[in-house]
Amino acid sequence: MMLLQLNKVKVVLSILICWATLWGCQTVHYYSQAIDGQCRILLKRQPISAIVADSNSPQPLRESLTYILKVREFAENELQLPVDSHYLTYVELNRPFVLWNVFAAPELSLTPKTWCYPVAGCAAYRGYFDETNAQQYARKLDEQGYDVYVGGVTAYSTLGWFDDPILSTFVRFSQAQKAALMFHELAHQKLYVKDDTAFNESFATFVEQEGLRRWQLASGSERIYSDYMLQHHRRRQFVQLIMQYRQKLELLYQSDLEPAEKKVRKTTIFSELRNEFDRLKTRQVELSVYDVWMNQSLNNAKISSVVAYHDFLPAFQKMLTQYAGELDHFFEECRQLAQKDKTERHQILESYMAN
Repeated sequence: MMLLQLNKVKVVLSILICWATLWGCQTVHYYSQAIDGQCRILLKRQPISAIVADSNSPQPLRESLTYILKVREFAENELQLPVDSHYLTYVELNRPFVLWNVFAAPELSLTPKTWCYPVAGCAAYRGYFDETNAQQYARKLDEQGYDVYVGGVTAYSTLGWFDDPILSTFVRFSQAQKAALMFHELAHQKLYVKDDTAFNESFATFVEQEGLRRWQLASGSERIYSDYMLQHHRRRQFVQLIMQYRQKLELLYQSDLEPAEKKVRKTTIFSELRNEFDRLKTRQVELSVYDVWMNQSLNNAKISSVVAYHDFLPAFQKMLTQYAGELDHFFEECRQLAQKDKTERHQILESYMAN
């Protein structure tokens, strides 16, 4: 199985390399590091069953992996998610993140730079398995005049191309976070629409939330869902704050002011954002989890990386309610939506929220 997986990743990603040669050396280098990074992860996989059965394995790790196997079984049997051979292995990475995403935006615009990939479509980031490579690429973009931001990623889905493992980057999350992450990533494998991030993330986040609600009921854990929803509410408050100041920046960049004056006012708006964040913390101390993010340099790329991907959550909730909680009917309607063009798909989701 390991050899088959390695051959598969080499064949698939080698095809990407051939495609990339049409676009230049930099693209070839990018896909080369993707091949190397994915192969390294596949080579490091260890069967979870062996780790759990080994009394010499750290007890916290064994308990966490045992819990994950239970969540995985629930995802398959109760949520109709395609677990296949995913999350049956574990990889110790010895680093805080599995990937580092590079974001970029012009100095006086919030329209992000995008990169397009075969299968997955276009995205407003470029991911690297090595932080040094990510930082080097970010510096090149900075030299070209872009605002840049590099953010770490704890998990990702290969969308069914390979058997995704449990990673050390998230194995020590809380029980709620681990279950939510698995439901979310498996939802992407259940349904993914090319070039429609708003639909994909809203769908996966709704499945994550509904899955966690049902998991709490089934497992008898009293606070898993409620703790998760508190974190989700805190995240929404933070995103709403960023969106408020994003709008101010957009109005500034669209104005007729001279570029020099726009740069001065841009700095002022970022200063006001930090001050407003500090004021909010005096009433809601839990927002301090975003201190590090806010205290680091703020720029257009960083602001653009925070996107309100959850706009369609109420639509999916109404859809499930319409089918009395029956997931098979819910998923079928979502599949039908996925087959429509993006404009029509969004109009249907918006109509659900309007009624």
